[in-house]
Amino acid sequence: MRFPNQRLAQLFDMLQNETLPQDELALRLAVSTRTVRADISALNTLLLHHGVQLVLNRGAGYQLRVDDAGRYAALQAEQPRPLRIPRTSAERVHYLLVRFLTSAFSLKLETLAEEWFVSRATLQSDMAEVREWLTRYNLTIETRPRYGMKLFGSEMSIRACLTDLLWQLWQEDSSNPLLVEEALNAGIQARLAGLLQPCFSQSRVRLTDEGEQFICLYCAVAVRRISEGYPLSDFSADDVDGPVREAARGIAGILQQLAGKPLSDAEEHWLRVHIAARQILESAPSAINADDGEALVSYILRYINSHYNYNLLTDNQLHADLLTHIKTMITRVRYQINIPNPLLSNIKQHYPLAWDMTLAAVSSWGKYTPYSISENEIGFLVLHVGVGLERHYNIGYERHPRVLLVCDTGNSTVRMIQAMLLRKYPQLEVTQIIALRDYEQLSEVDEDFVITTARINEKNKPTVLMSPFPTEYQLEQIGKLVLVDRTRPWMLEKFFDDRHFMIIDQPISRQALFDKLCGQLEAEGYVDHDFLGSVTEREEIVSTMLGDGIALPHSLGLLAHKTVVYTVLAPQGIPWGEETAQVIFLLAISKSEYEEAMGIYELFVTLLRERAVPRLQASKDFASFKAVAIECLSRL
Repeated sequence: MRFPNQRLAQLFDMLQNETLPQDELALRLAVSTRTVRADISALNTLLLHHGVQLVLNRGAGYQLRVDDAGRYAALQAEQPRPLRIPRTSAERVHYLLVRFLTSAFSLKLETLAEEWFVSRATLQSDMAEVREWLTRYNLTIETRPRYGMKLFGSEMSIRACLTDLLWQLWQEDSSNPLLVEEALNAGIQARLAGLLQPCFSQSRVRLTDEGEQFICLYCAVAVRRISEGYPLSDFSADDVDGPVREAARGIAGILQQLAGKPLSDAEEHWLRVHIAARQILESAPSAINADDGEALVSYILRYINSHYNYNLLTDNQLHADLLTHIKTMITRVRYQINIPNPLLSNIKQHYPLAWDMTLAAVSSWGKYTPYSISENEIGFLVLHVGVGLERHYNIGYERHPRVLLVCDTGNSTVRMIQAMLLRKYPQLEVTQIIALRDYEQLSEVDEDFVITTARINEKNKPTVLMSPFPTEYQLEQIGKLVLVDRTRPWMLEKFFDDRHFMIIDQPISRQALFDKLCGQLEAEGYVDHDFLGSVTEREEIVSTMLGDGIALPHSLGLLAHKTVVYTVLAPQGIPWGEETAQVIFLLAISKSEYEEAMGIYELFVTLLRERAVPRLQASKDFASFKAVAIECLSRL
């Protein structure tokens, strides 16, 4: 069904899930009440054969009455998607750039002006910034009478310009239509992401997440350009190492398959340059002068970046603070001058993540130097690293409440509701917005609760009914669900389970325990064979006792394929260096979940503060252990 004019379409959207009086409709549409009545009559004529009518409910207003749910559902399914139209000058500049960079033909501003509902003069004004942007890449636009405007320049420059633009848009909003539908082939980014990672892993090329995403975007651009007949030519890059060559060769094969055309040598060589420019190069510890404070600072920060995915390399303040401390520390270590660190135990408890990172980095560096750095000295370094992490990252991970929004109203109303919710509860995470019919088809809800603008059947999660202009009571009901602490209980649900729970009431050594637990995790595919050696090595550096009988053994770095916590209760105790452990949590943390899993440390610190070890020891099975843990967490 097509509406004769835009006003009727707006009117239908407004009334799809909201009852409105004619005065309010007249105000919103900027027309008289008489015009509203005439429009309602016209709409009802159009809707007569679609199983729905607009009726006047005295005292409330006009509302939708569904007479035939099947025909009404078919009508909704047929509604065309809204046009993607740039509204601001910045959006128009981006759209213009993509059109020029991807079009094989000349473009006319008159045609684009009609498509985007703006004047030609407006686009002519935007073109000044477009030309300025293109000039940075030695690209020019030439205008020919009757034909329009066309982009000229090298293929390498066109790809560089388009990739840089898409990279900027991806950082701002990864769901931008220019990324998802306009500039790249549909679904290409998701396919490439799954194909590129194995190439980097097999060739042992390390990249940051940002570096990998950039290369994924470049490859997506290359696939489109190659498939449309615009290959690279006359380029060579032989001065790269073997792993980079291997990765580029593998990716070139993937691009050839996706593009459906053979790739030139220049394409593979240009891939080499992109990969080499963004790979993480680790300094060889043996090449570091033990007395060189600058080298040690760089090594610590690079180690944290490559093994734990936290990039502090650009934090000049942290670099300066560490360098100031390390210069004097080297003097103390060289002459074996020990100074006490009265905050050491507090540092371990309050900065457990920074402690592990710094300890692992310093220990790795220490293997190649004649010096031995004490726990006290490492503790001082941890303070600097901990502050740096707090400056740049949300280390105290919180699981924000996830909500499913069920809304059958128009797009503008949905956006208004979403903005209102986020303004009132900024911690709220609206995971998806679905229509009523889609909700009815769900077998269960994955989110924490459901907010709906229409009455629905409650499934496995709480439901709150909310009007597009909610009352204070409705907002309070939502607030009761939003403000529940879900972080620590959620971590218990996600990372702990009864398959990885054990009670040991017989004597066993620490190493035998590691062999037993790591062997099971390896057999189940959570870790590889080298995980056990890394856990043992980490324990030899410094004991992983947190305090009060709680031990947290783990590997150096993030070596697990999937995050899991193996819980062991030992009522008789297990010798742990000079102490005894009664509750042991073996941590296996993966890189894909490190941001969430690092919050586990706070959970263990909570158990320590609550002095929960005696109650945990008394647990007879996983269910009773979990009940004690939840009880401790609920008192926060």
